[in-house]
Amino acid sequence: MDYAAFCKQFFSATGIPTVLFFEERLVYCALADVLSIQALDAWTIYTPTKNPEFSCINPDLEYGHVRIEGTGYDLFIGPLFTVPVTKELAREFMEDSKVSPDHWEAVEELLYALPSGSHPQFVRYLRFLHQCLNGADAAEEDFFTEGDSSAVNREMRALYTAIEAKENTSAHNSYDFERKLYRLIQLGDTNRLKAFLEKTRDFPREGRVARTPLRQAKNILIGVAEKAGLLGAIPGGVDIERVYQLIDLYICECEQMQTVDEVRRLQYIMLMDFCQRAGTAKLPKGVSAEIRQCMDYIQSHTNMTITVEEVAKQIHCSSSSLMRRFKAETGMKVGDYVAKCKMEEACDLLVYGERSLAEISAYLGYSSQSYFQNVFKKQYGITPMQYRKQNRQ
Repeated sequence: MDYAAFCKQFFSATGIPTVLFFEERLVYCALADVLSIQALDAWTIYTPTKNPEFSCINPDLEYGHVRIEGTGYDLFIGPLFTVPVTKELAREFMEDSKVSPDHWEAVEELLYALPSGSHPQFVRYLRFLHQCLNGADAAEEDFFTEGDSSAVNREMRALYTAIEAKENTSAHNSYDFERKLYRLIQLGDTNRLKAFLEKTRDFPREGRVARTPLRQAKNILIGVAEKAGLLGAIPGGVDIERVYQLIDLYICECEQMQTVDEVRRLQYIMLMDFCQRAGTAKLPKGVSAEIRQCMDYIQSHTNMTITVEEVAKQIHCSSSSLMRRFKAETGMKVGDYVAKCKMEEACDLLVYGERSLAEISAYLGYSSQSYFQNVFKKQYGITPMQYRKQNRQ
């Protein structure tokens, strides 16, 4: 087979770039070919460890690899963006790919035209290529990295074999079932939630809400996502804005799926995700609605200079009264909680963003970059750049 021609046709049909190597020597690069520029061997992005496999620089920028067995050829596909391409994502790709600055403008323009897609879509492409080139299928669960994928797969099989997909006879969830489900998410107890889902036949479902089984499953997930976020995650202490973002992301991901099993798998992962986040952000017992309002205000304004007086205004009380109540209900001083939220925001910006230390420091309202670095190292024992490097790896 002419593998270079195959790569060219795949790129033409899907819009997903391909890079072909023979014994570590570059043979074909779709982006270089379409732009008529010289490609570097460094466009491999990463070193493969299994066949086929998926890899990513960050959650929004994905790559895949298929080794054509017995030939010496290695096929890489990507980048595939899971979100609309931004200048920051384009710059990250070009820097990691060692694209010459002379070609950045042309490459960036081409990247904007590439299709975006979900992780499940990317998995299907890799399985298709592996089947075409090696005559073998790859297990879908091998591509998922949410923890112990084999254990998740066993749990899903056990759970879904207990569910009969009978559109016309399926009952609505009982109030007791939903109360228990969203309460477990609120508590952040992932072990109890797993056990609950395993032993019950009442996995979240409704009466007939669509004409087809696939649309039925998607509509149910949309409802479950909203309830899990609003009745479970937010009362469990997860940042309100983040919950709404996650709800949107899971619904968009769901709409890209093509089978009922994929939707149900995503629904399971979504419930566990909300539960785990609630466990991480667990609120102390006995926090009143007023103090929770203050905590929400602080979480939503980490990019501002937050004073005790400003927080106290949210519940119309004096600064001294707020400080006393906040300490009694949360075990923390207001200032310590502000610092904690800013540090957590800093961690997210370091791992998932592209801002420099100076930009992060200014964004979070620190007086200087050096002060921000000192506070961060005191909190986590390493510098911000060390934290970024370790967690991205």
